[in-house]
Amino acid sequence: MNSLVTLLPFIVLIGAMILMTRSAKKKQQAAVDMRNQMQPGSGVRTIGGMYATVKEVNEDTVLLDAGPGVELLFAKNSIGAVLSDDEYNRIVHGIEHDLKADADTVPDDASSLTETDEPVDAAPSDEKSVDLGKKDADEEPAAAEAKQGEEPKKTDGDADAK
Repeated sequence: MNSLVTLLPFIVLIGAMILMTRSAKKKQQAAVDMRNQMQPGSGVRTIGGMYATVKEVNEDTVLLDAGPGVELLFAKNSIGAVLSDDEYNRIVHGIEHDLKADADTVPDDASSLTETDEPVDAAPSDEKSVDLGKKDADEEPAAAEAKQGEEPKKTDGDADAK
């Protein structure tokens, strides 16, 4: 019984290693399958982040068209992803595939959401104005003249330090 408890951590470790290698092999196989599905005309992204169109597929290499007159030869292993036509056009050319063409569009501003057919009447003039604490324009020049003669108060003790 004691030897089984001693071996249990090793058994768990070996089981974890088997599961991890199995998962890695599945990912590798999926990447190989993806690379084998490449055809001329497919949009791809390399592991370096470059987007291009497949021009020719060989056994170990891929000829990519990166733009007008730019053809690049890459190893098949350097292809990070084969993209769908819609995704490639969205990323490279900025063309959005509009799936919601029939749906209502949302306006840019909220004013069109609140508009009604009835004209909006002006606010009634019998309402009292609310004092927000702002002084009238007549009082401001007088207050400014009174403060001109005063020396500004120092609030920072470090202002005199040099």
